[in-house]
Amino acid sequence: MAQTAPRTLVRTRESRRQGRRHPAVATLMALPLAVLLLLVFDGWETVATQASSVGVVLGR
Repeated sequence: MAQTAPRTLVRTRESRRQGRRHPAVATLMALPLAVLLLLVFDGWETVATQASSVGVVLGR
């Protein structure tokens, strides 16, 4: 059987990159693209319809 180095709990810069991002960071990263897509495809009406539907469901 091959000898392997024991695992340690020391977090390296590389292991932090593989971890999960905070939801606020993920939102800030996705928001500019979402706005761009809304402007390019004129999706304001769709967003308003979806928001209205969510409001109805939450109001029940």
